[in-house]
Formats: sequence, structure tokens, C-alpha cells
Amino acid sequence: TCAEIADAAGCAERYVREWLGVMVCGGIVTLTEPDGAELFELPREHGDVLCRRAGPGDLGVYTQEIPLLTRCAWDEVLNGMRSGEGVAADRYPVFHEFMGQLADAKHRRTLVPEFLPSVDNGRMVERLNTGIRVLDLGCGRGLAALLMAQSFPASSFVGVDIVAASIARARAEAARLKLTNVEFLERDAAALADDPTLCGSFDYITAFDAIHDQARPRQALASVHALLKPGGALSMIDIAADSSLAANQSHPMGAFLYTVSLLHCMPVGLHDGGAGLGMLWGREKAVEMLREAGFADVDVQKIPYDAFNLHFFCYKD
Repeated sequence: TCAEIADAAGCAERYVREWLGVMVCGGIVTLTEPDGAELFELPREHGDVLCRRAGPGDLGVYTQEIPLLTRCAWDEVLNGMRSGEGVAADRYPVFHEFMGQLADAKHRRTLVPEFLPSVDNGRMVERLNTGIRVLDLGCGRGLAALLMAQSFPASSFVGVDIVAASIARARAEAARLKLTNVEFLERDAAALADDPTLCGSFDYITAFDAIHDQARPRQALASVHALLKPGGALSMIDIAADSSLAANQSHPMGAFLYTVSLLHCMPVGLHDGGAGLGMLWGREKAVEMLREAGFADVDVQKIPYDAFNLHFFCYKD
């Protein structure tokens, strides 16, 4: 009953009843009325994609993005619709916090045990164990770099992000963990190639869903190429989509992904006269821009446990 659901959730019954109206009319929760009593049920197959047991496929986690983005930048996005201007990344603090939590859950579960062993058929893990220099571009709160630093003490790691609050969190966590093989820099990815101390100094660079948010993505990818040593490798993880809107009509999450892009990725990318690439820049455009940056061969790989993203892997000649 509504009362039982409200009691179990610790919520007010009147609010729960109205929420159940949304869920029933949306076809998510079913309503039956034996003997005139309203009974509500979440079908098991619905729970399999909406509850924690869904793991990386938990759509209930991802759909929190829409109300969070509305809270952060609704007025700025509406103004941008008329002016064409972008929105600064620091307008999204609540969203950054949520994305940090989402990255925590995903990286802690998959980065070291699943993703890294898959890179270059296990050879990257061998190199990390031997000792190499690694950069994580668009590191956010630094979790990927921190996890790698903990797991591969013979290697050294650098995390880079343009959001000052995220870098402060990453540095504080590195200090708490007493990690001496990781550092964090507050930098614009597009300008990294201007630093001679960084150019040609990295064996491996990772970019987890970071490039499509860049105001100057072409310069960011050119910086990645410049920062790698000859023979260095890039793992760019980005959205699995086409570059054509017509092709994306059949994408099962197309409407959701375009909405997130409209409210965050595109306006952030437009800020300060940026390119406004958007989340659904697509596989074809990504490969084109990687080749333009200097990567001749781009291997595009599916990620078994992550239906949202593709792994773009390439070496610097």
C-alpha cells in the first residue's frame, strides 16, 4: 500500500501518493485494486534497470542528472538559447558533486580490475607495474589517478582539471592517503602543450568522458599528442554514438543524452567562445579529430560493462 511504501522509505505519505501517480501513469509501477484497496508493485524486470542491483546499468542513477542540471543552470541555458553564449563550468557545483559520486562508483568497481587489464591486451598493466608516467585529463576529483597510484606504486601519475574545487578535493584525498606518486594540476587542457616541462613526458594518457566538454577540444587533443612520448598511448573514453543526428534517432538513450548535452556539455563547451562540441559528437567526429591531432591509427573498442561509452585507443608514432 502507499502507507507501507511511505513508512519503509521514511517519507511523507501524501507526497509518496502523488509520486506513485507519476510512476503508475509512466508505466514504471503497476497498480491493482483487489477488494477496492490500492496496491502498488515495482515489476522485477523494471527493478533490474532501476535499482542498485543493476550495477553499471542502473538508469535510476543516470536520470538524476536532469533535475540536477535544471537546478544548476536553467536560467543560463535559457539565456544561451537566445544569445548563443556558453555557461561556465563553475555554475554546476551540485552536478560536479553528483558526477564525482558516479565516477567513484564506476571507477572503484571497474578501473583496476577490468578496464586497465583490457588495455592493449594486458600490456599496459605490465608497463604500469614496471613503472611509467601517466596523465589523467579532466580528472575531476582525481579518483582514477588516485586508484591507479595506489595500485601501481612503481608508476607516477598526474591529474589535470580546470575546476579549482575539484583539484582541491583531489589534493586533499592524496594527502589523506599519503600517496607520493600522484600530483594534481589546475590547468586548461587546451594549453598543456605550452608547458615545456610536460611535453613529451608521459607514457600513457587517459581521458574519461572529458574531451566532449572541452571548450577547445582540438587543442586539447593536440596537447595530448604533444605530451606523449614517442610510442606513448592514449585511452579516450567517450560516448558511444554517431556523429549524425539521423543515425542517433535509433539510439536507445538518444533523447536522454541530448538533454544532458543541452543542459551541460554543449553550453560548457561554448563558454568563452568555445566550440560547443556536445556530448553526442560521435564516433566519426572523434576519430577524425584524433587523426587531426596526429594519431594515425585509432582503434575503437566497445566496453563490455559500459554501454554508454567507447574506448578510443591509439599510440603516438
